Amino acid sequence: MYCACRRVFFLPGLLRFASSSGPKALRPKKGKSQSLIPPKALVDFKIVKAFAGKGGDGCVSFAQTYSKAEAGPDGGDGGNGGDVIFQACANVSGLNNISTDIKAPPGIKGKNKELHGANGQNLLLKVPIGTIIKEEGKEIMDLAEDGVKFVAARGGAGGKGNKFFATDTNQTPEIAELGMEGDYKVLSLEIRSMAHIGLIGFPNAGKSSLLQSITRARPKVASYPFTTLGPYLGVIPYNDYRKLIVADLPGLIQGAHKNRGLGHSFLRHATRCLSLVFVVDLAQPWPQPLHELYTLREELRQYSESVAQQRGWAIAANKIDLQLAQENLPLLEKEAEEFLAHPGEPKPFMIVPISAKTGQGMPTFVQEMRRLAEESGFLSDEDDL
Repeated sequence: MYCACRRVFFLPGLLRFASSSGPKALRPKKGKSQSLIPPKALVDFKIVKAFAGKGGDGCVSFAQTYSKAEAGPDGGDGGNGGDVIFQACANVSGLNNISTDIKAPPGIKGKNKELHGANGQNLLLKVPIGTIIKEEGKEIMDLAEDGVKFVAARGGAGGKGNKFFATDTNQTPEIAELGMEGDYKVLSLEIRSMAHIGLIGFPNAGKSSLLQSITRARPKVASYPFTTLGPYLGVIPYNDYRKLIVADLPGLIQGAHKNRGLGHSFLRHATRCLSLVFVVDLAQPWPQPLHELYTLREELRQYSESVAQQRGWAIAANKIDLQLAQENLPLLEKEAEEFLAHPGEPKPFMIVPISAKTGQGMPTFVQEMRRLAEESGFLSDEDDL
């Protein structure tokens, strides 16, 4: 049912909203999936082993015909092994479809009667646009445009049959070549950008509940920490045909930049978001919310100073429906900018009080997130992701 005075949509298990000014966030026609199959987290980093196909062996054979018992060598060549190829594709969003062991088909052996073996089929793997391929920590390819291909591992050459080695002085060679082994590479695949906005915060700050309330995403929500172990993506459509991609990132803890727990793998997700929203549980004794925000900024700064200086960021003060959070809000608005200030880093773009549980403040929050993406220059007329 839609209530025009409050500008909030309530659907079964789904919160939607509108806005009175500027582009409006649209309510999808479809509700959230009720499938019992749990949604999969986005995979934005993967280490793979690429095995190109082995070349087929050459054949040793001698022709025997009705009129000529010894007609000479007729062994065929082996086929070339298949290549491992990565291709940037616009309709692929993650690396979930890429296995850790990638093996291209081998070439087929040569046969008698000068029959050459078939080449192994190339293994084509589609990855998101902007995937960066690294070998031994060094970037070797950036698949920045749709349709760009990169041969990561080349297949081995097929061996020559004994027909190839026949000469005037050696008309009956009994030798043939073995097919060459294909390339073997250990590569790391990274997605450069996975979302316009990344929700970052301590465990149980309400990030997953927030993503559920503003998108059709279904991240796991529970009362214990670390329910989210991988990023989940949600999309907010607007009536001007723009879409804002929001990522729910795993919770951070103090010492994450030292790889405490799974700190580095969690922080890596934040570097692939174009802007950040720090979600803080405001219903805690003061000044605990302020100290949590400082810890989050410090962990991000210690992990990547360039990310801390270049990413625009904002604060979502969650659980504003509780009395303690309402008492802490004026203190946060008064002290946050000065307490969190750091040379060379942008100031917080906004502080928005919200309640992921009741939907309070959501229309304002959704519009402010769009403004954050636009001010940061990441939401233009062309799709950035």
